[in-house]
Amino acid sequence: MGGRNRMVRKLRLLTTLAVEVAFKRRVLPDWHADHDDIEVVWAPTNVLMEKIRGGERGDVVILIDKPMAELAAGGIVAADSIMPIAQAKFGLGVKAGADKPDISTPDAFVEALRSAGRIAYSLTGASGQYFLTLLDRLGIADEILARAVSIPAGFTGEKLLDGEADMAVQQVSELMSVQGVDVVGPFPDPLQQPTDFSAAMFAEAENPALAREFLLHLTSRKAHEAYEAGGLASRITS
Repeated sequence: MGGRNRMVRKLRLLTTLAVEVAFKRRVLPDWHADHDDIEVVWAPTNVLMEKIRGGERGDVVILIDKPMAELAAGGIVAADSIMPIAQAKFGLGVKAGADKPDISTPDAFVEALRSAGRIAYSLTGASGQYFLTLLDRLGIADEILARAVSIPAGFTGEKLLDGEADMAVQQVSELMSVQGVDVVGPFPDPLQQPTDFSAAMFAEAENPALAREFLLHLTSRKAHEAYEAGGLASRITS
């Protein structure tokens, strides 16, 4: 299996952390059943964009839609290869077994934040940036940030496990990536800002044929099911 691909360099994927659960549980194992392994670079979209602006490349990239459009406009990814794959929502998590507060309404959400001890958020992730904006909008930024824990990148749920935080903010799918973390739920709809993700091929991909095959894999029925099971909403329509 995979013999037809062994004469080319390993497929290289740059991808946001939001799809990690879906990829590690289903998408990548399904691909590896008939293909060679993939070199994967995991990072928040903002970090990936810094790498790409600095000259880093691969064969396929998965990003938030707006930065992806920027890469297409600059000719860095092939515009005709862009494929919507999934949507993520921001959520809250607690250490497994801890009480889950009610966050079903904006008022309940604010009360949950105020009642929490230390809240972990990411400085470079879309979730952390939106969280800071939301705190300002709700008028509780000074109160919450005075006892918040920030991380430069990675999974905020890890701060729950080492006792540095009592609550974590991130994409629901990213909270699911950390064993020992329970997802409280997504932000209530009036405070939610869904994030759309797409995949595309780099214009200078070293393995263009394999890259396009991988993109088709990312928009397959099996991938659709993987996204839904991995804390995401699938954007695959066929």
